[in-house]
Amino acid sequence: MGFKEEIKSKFESNQLMAAVNIIYTSNWLRDVSLPIYKKYNILSQHYNILRIVNGSYPDSVSPGYIKEVMLDKGRDLTRLVDKLVNLGYVERNLCKDNRRKMKITITKSGTEIIENIGKEINNLYTSYNLSEQEAIKLSELLDKLRS
Repeated sequence: MGFKEEIKSKFESNQLMAAVNIIYTSNWLRDVSLPIYKKYNILSQHYNILRIVNGSYPDSVSPGYIKEVMLDKGRDLTRLVDKLVNLGYVERNLCKDNRRKMKITITKSGTEIIENIGKEINNLYTSYNLSEQEAIKLSELLDKLRS
């Protein structure tokens, strides 16, 4: 069944239909991956932060940098990082040169968690009914939409 039938809606244009389908699909992707994050007692936003911090390892990153490249920029970064610190997945330290600056670094435990979650998320997302070429084309079309 197509999403138009699932949401029981008609659209004034194909462009509007595509935009609503993107939102619908984004929410669907969030919902199907939620059990994986829940198993590790985190949210998708925590995983996103872990990926960002891990991508800079062994260097640390600033909260400003994390906020700049986060997928969901509307979240309270301090609260999200606090939880990751409490779980032992990241460390937060003051910069030696400027005590107003904060540095965030992934821990060994954080690296292990991101690896475990990454495998499960990758298995989930690669199980979808898209070929490699279709996935590339879809990504290109989404990039085109935002340009």
